[in-house]
Amino acid sequence: MEVFWFIPTHGDGKYLGTGHGARAVDFDYMSQIAKAADSLGFGGVLLPTGKSCEDPWIAASALIPITRRLKFLVAVRPGLMSPTIAARMASTFDRISGGRLLINVVTGGDPVELAGEGLHLSHDARYDLTDEFLTVWRKALQGEEIDFAGEYIRIDGGKVLYPPVQQPYPPLYFGGSSEAGHKVASRHVDVYLSWGEPPEQVAEKIAVVRELAAQQGRTVRFGIRLHVIVREKEEDAWKAAEELIGYLDDETIASAQKILDRFDSVGQRRMMNLHAGSREALEISPNLWAGVGLVRGGAGTALVGDPQTVADRMKAYAELGIETFILSGYPHLEEAYRTAELLFPLLPLANKRETLAGNSYVSPFGEMIANNEIPKASAR
Repeated sequence: MEVFWFIPTHGDGKYLGTGHGARAVDFDYMSQIAKAADSLGFGGVLLPTGKSCEDPWIAASALIPITRRLKFLVAVRPGLMSPTIAARMASTFDRISGGRLLINVVTGGDPVELAGEGLHLSHDARYDLTDEFLTVWRKALQGEEIDFAGEYIRIDGGKVLYPPVQQPYPPLYFGGSSEAGHKVASRHVDVYLSWGEPPEQVAEKIAVVRELAAQQGRTVRFGIRLHVIVREKEEDAWKAAEELIGYLDDETIASAQKILDRFDSVGQRRMMNLHAGSREALEISPNLWAGVGLVRGGAGTALVGDPQTVADRMKAYAELGIETFILSGYPHLEEAYRTAELLFPLLPLANKRETLAGNSYVSPFGEMIANNEIPKASAR
């Protein structure tokens, strides 16, 4: 299992849907989160994309020199980027970072936003475009000279001269819940991502993509995008969940749902169906809470509970085939620490850190007692 965190370039705070408790997401704050994720042992961070976000490529590039091991999951946008230019950007980032780039393929789900970016294609046409884009992108990063004539993309003599560190190219992550999305995943991607749906729904998508990939002679790994609200006691976790939406009123929820309703993304529709715009019955599966999706697009569910319960829910997803968990929590700096401290000891992490020689005495043990004694671990 590998666990990633999130850089909230579209805003952060203690509560959802309100300016109360909000904080500025400037470069200093992004840096704090990235450094925390790096030192705590998260395998990578996702940077969101879209008009509500700071540009992910520029933000991630700025975070390279202040981190050591952290990988960056950064979006390419078929239809908004040339595949050969996107390949060149990926190669440069991968070389400068020492092989720490992961690619998030985002086909887009809001026709209004896409029209504002100059893309005017239907849902399925965008996935056909994505198929062409990834065909060119993959070949270019493997050093081929590209002559390609598709329905949406034409490349004559395209070539990336400098190879990436990761071979054959930085891994491709992709989420698409429609039939068109499943086909693209089976043909091209390394990791298929689902938003945090109930386990039985996630299992269905895994089975479909796995079978389609097998028909292509390929294998695909799987990941999931979730929020997390973990506290030492179960009741405190549920209290924190309620506090997170404590400033939401019906008008704000209705306004958010009206905007999200225009999306043609099947995944977004599935997220909305989990709560139907209502604050009632938000626990849609044991310890899976849909409150975030009342006002947030994309990932709208959170695992809520004490450390052992949340770890067990994650392991249940892992038994379905999920290897990568992309987590987040509000506010993202404090919750990065809380998640690592409470959950990591209970998870079979692929990148668990061994204590460096000579540092085993230094930390962690808490503050010295009476300037003289090291505290012992104790259970309440």
